[in-house]
Amino acid sequence: MADGGFRWSRRTVLRRSALLLGGAALGCAATVESTWVADRRLPLGGGPAGATLGNRRQDVGGGDVQVVWGARTTEPLVALTFDDGPLPQWTPSVLDTLAEHRVPATFFLVGARAREHAALVRGRMTGHEVGNHSWAHGDLARMDAATAYDDLRRSHDAISAAVGMVPRLLRPPWGHLGGAVLHASARLGYRLVLWSLQMVEGEFPHDPVGHARRIVGDVRPGTILLAHDVGDERRRVALRGLPDMIGGLRARGYTFVTVSDLLRRAAAQEAAR
Repeated sequence: MADGGFRWSRRTVLRRSALLLGGAALGCAATVESTWVADRRLPLGGGPAGATLGNRRQDVGGGDVQVVWGARTTEPLVALTFDDGPLPQWTPSVLDTLAEHRVPATFFLVGARAREHAALVRGRMTGHEVGNHSWAHGDLARMDAATAYDDLRRSHDAISAAVGMVPRLLRPPWGHLGGAVLHASARLGYRLVLWSLQMVEGEFPHDPVGHARRIVGDVRPGTILLAHDVGDERRRVALRGLPDMIGGLRARGYTFVTVSDLLRRAAAQEAAR
């Protein structure tokens, strides 16, 4: 394409780079020209990578999205989170364990499962917090802006109806982020929550106590801990070890909080400095 266009051919880019480098090697002055080399596979606006809708009006409310992995705090606080539910397989037993030990947690629910299994969570989320984990655990980072928004809006409504609580947090499946996810999050007023520590069940087969000991040793103040209340058999190691993990962290002086409470308390500590 001609120099005035938005794309140069690979040959042109290589030739100009060689001329520029050659001039620098000879000590000659060289004029540096800015180049735009767009990837033809990615739309300029509205696609999976784009956090805007191109030249269209950006309907994103306040236009502010925060992405968090953990919290900066010196207080011994930890936020326990569960992904992928609810399903009859393990969700009720997880809720029973948390209730027994008086531990609040944040549940990132899949919308389709929340709608189908609303009875599992209705009336049982007092003291807990819910977040959006997509409609059917699809990869939001591969969706365009409109599709990602529609997916999350559908899940948002299903979770709200099932639990009686409006989600204000989003955890994208697998932690995959794309521009379209950011755009949809801004439209829905979500805070994006990832994690700073994850259960490692595969390293401790048939050893829930050992797994709990490992997690207790790895937690630091402000940790957001990822667990699952849905999955294959190996994940039962973490769930069977929950009482030991809870006891071990409390013995170290840790307090369990929801994600939003963790972030609120960390912000208050920062403001007081």
